[in-house]
Amino acid sequence: MAASSGAAGVFYAPVTINARALVSWPHRVGAVPPQAHRRQERPADRLLDAPSTGDGGGACQVVTGLGGVGKTQLAAGLVHRLWHAGKVDLLVWVSATSRPAVVTAYAQAATDVTGAEDADPEQAVLRFLGWLATTTRRWLVVLDDVEDPTDLRGLWPPRTGAGRTVVTTRRVDSALTAGRQHITVDVFTPEESTDYLTGKLGGDPGRLAQAADLADDLGHLPLALAQAAAYILDRRSMTCAGYRRRLADRRRQLGALAPGVLPDDHPHAVAVTWSLSIERADTLPPAGLTRPVLELVALLDPNGIPAEVLTAPAVLDHLAVRTGEPVEADDVTDALDNLARLSLATLDESTGVVRAHRLLQRVVRESEEAVDFEQATARAVAVATALLTIWPEVERDREHAQTLRDNTIALHTTTGSLLWSTVGGGHPVLFEAGHSFGHTGQVLAAGRYFQTLYDTATAQLGAEHPDTLSARAYLAAWLGRAGDELGAVSALGELLADALRVLGPDDPTTLMIRGHLAFFRSYAGDPAGVASTYEELLADAVRVWGPDDPTTLTIRLNLAGSRGEAGDVAGALSAHEELLADALRVLDPDDPLLLAIRVNTTAWIGEAGDAAGAASTFEELCTEFLRVLGPDHPDTLAARHALATWRGEAGDAAGATAAFEELLGDLRRVLGPDHPNTLTARGHLANWHGRAGDAAGAAAAYEELVVDDLRVFGPDHQNTLSARNNLAAWRGEAGDVVGAMSAHEELLADVLRLLGPDQWLTLAVRERLAGWRGRVGDAAGAAAAYEELVVDRLRVFGPDHPDTLVARALHANWRGLAGDAAGAASAYDELLADALRVLGPDHPHTPIFTAKRARWRAAAARPGP
Repeated sequence: MAASSGAAGVFYAPVTINARALVSWPHRVGAVPPQAHRRQERPADRLLDAPSTGDGGGACQVVTGLGGVGKTQLAAGLVHRLWHAGKVDLLVWVSATSRPAVVTAYAQAATDVTGAEDADPEQAVLRFLGWLATTTRRWLVVLDDVEDPTDLRGLWPPRTGAGRTVVTTRRVDSALTAGRQHITVDVFTPEESTDYLTGKLGGDPGRLAQAADLADDLGHLPLALAQAAAYILDRRSMTCAGYRRRLADRRRQLGALAPGVLPDDHPHAVAVTWSLSIERADTLPPAGLTRPVLELVALLDPNGIPAEVLTAPAVLDHLAVRTGEPVEADDVTDALDNLARLSLATLDESTGVVRAHRLLQRVVRESEEAVDFEQATARAVAVATALLTIWPEVERDREHAQTLRDNTIALHTTTGSLLWSTVGGGHPVLFEAGHSFGHTGQVLAAGRYFQTLYDTATAQLGAEHPDTLSARAYLAAWLGRAGDELGAVSALGELLADALRVLGPDDPTTLMIRGHLAFFRSYAGDPAGVASTYEELLADAVRVWGPDDPTTLTIRLNLAGSRGEAGDVAGALSAHEELLADALRVLDPDDPLLLAIRVNTTAWIGEAGDAAGAASTFEELCTEFLRVLGPDHPDTLAARHALATWRGEAGDAAGATAAFEELLGDLRRVLGPDHPNTLTARGHLANWHGRAGDAAGAAAAYEELVVDDLRVFGPDHQNTLSARNNLAAWRGEAGDVVGAMSAHEELLADVLRLLGPDQWLTLAVRERLAGWRGRVGDAAGAAAAYEELVVDRLRVFGPDHPDTLVARALHANWRGLAGDAAGAASAYDELLADALRVLGPDHPHTPIFTAKRARWRAAAARPGP
């Protein structure tokens, strides 16, 4: 029969109504899940207990979150609280995984509350919704696990003052959340996870060992924790630690770690729960792209993936091959939105960071284990290349650099050998991550990283592959930067022999090793030999790379510095100035290498006697470093260190002290209290306190520094020995000359044993010790000791080294104090001529030598002793 219209509206025929007895109140429709054992009270419970009606009259709350976070349990908890408190007359619980499921539940509710049974379920739905709209009875409708927003079209309960609706879903589509109270549910907090495991496992200390670590491993996902606890309870000898070992075993799939019977009436294990959502997401437009994008996400760091990695050209090309269709960046963005709509990932629009749960990533990877080797390799290489593409040349943002390193490490962990090949070696991004640690000041972390990379390269490529030798070189270099300079010299010396044999003398890796070896040899006390090594290396670099290559320019920079360390200050400054002219021609104005050349050139201007000029130039340079590298870059901090030093050398000891105090706070914050640069700055700050007149304060500061150097470096490290040298010196300047002399005697025995007689620190300790001998009254002994020191410095450093000239001055002075004024005057005559020739008239040492000569000339002219 056709539909007919009447005054009351549209009716459909035939209509069959079978009268039934009305229900008694309160009434419940549908099976409400039981409360989970040891259920945790959560912030979302409080939000559910305090519904917001918004603009629509009645309360409607939409609870969203990743599958397994406990959305259903939160809704069930609300239902149990309201039911037992007598605050609801009608409760309808619907497992809303499909539209037919919702229609069937509504039809049942309509029959129960109206006493009428409709042959047409859709008619029953209308009857039920109409009843909800007009009744004064208190009602609650729960639509649990909505999978598709379109399933609820025309089925939303009305917004009335008598009732409320709660929806749980993994979807966050605006069709579900707009105009409704949106409650986002996350995983457990660490405290909730620990409390849950403690309750489930009966507080058994043996079983609970490493419970907090297990919670971290499982990403604090409630469903995963529940299934882990059940698995442990089903096995008498199983513990949290044991479950962790099985979980870490990559040979076991996650499904193998689910209990035989799922706890708390869970319908699915973790893996199945997410697989359903993944299938649904992949059907959304652009169809077929969401899962391939999720496969890439599964390889990276769950805590934060830069979205730009997933839209880089290498990844777009890979996805085009994977799907057989052209893929643009907007397509990937849509796929990420699909993942977010299904609560499979989150995308922070403000930071451009994608996050996914680590267990979800594992489920995706395990479902892909059947993928052929070539496809898996192509995927891994595409992501690695994308990471390398977005890696900034200058790492101004430390957090961004850490994110890139974390993702590289995660990619390497998840893909294993796929980033290695005997032909191409290791992917370059693996090496970039290690250097990033060091370039951002984390030198110890860089050393640890390259140790792991070297071990992996040896296993994947063999001990003599070029990339294995490179990893070995970087390991030695970064450990040297972390303070083990002599260990670096030993390791690089052995490595150089292998590189020459395997790669040949002109291979870039061989030349790189020679450069590192020369650099760290400068700490061993042979500056002239180091300069000679750099000269040989420079000739080879020019032949192999050409004169304008950045590596060649870097070698020239180190050669110029080594000349200065060998005593040729004027030659060092001239070489730096020539290098700077070439670098300005070849390099970009903001190139970090150019900045380094400018820094070193300025430092040698100061060493040549123009401390005020150096300080002024360093002020300008610090502004450049701030602009180019940012305030927290280690090179910016180093430039500030140099500025503070030259301020002091220019006569502003108080300004130097203040600058070092400010710098030290930043070094502790950025690099940490135990970083070599931080400890060095503490020593320099102590020195400037002393030079500003507070010798006792300087001694106290060095006493604390020695304790920390002993802890960080050990008793035999050069930094510790140097700190002991300065501690003894400032003790003497503070008045304890006898104690200082005793401390230097003990130190001399140690440096002779550890460093040898010709190392610069050994000679510096002898210089101090000779001075204390004179200060305690043995002027002749001091003069004799300085005479021996002059001979050794002439042999080690040569006649024109500033340290040799200083030793000659000290010998001449104590010679005069021992009674030979004429001999002192004559010695100063000779010394001054050499100082004018080597240092020039404007060097700070030259006027001091001039004044001393005048003093001893006058003393020699006076009659008597």
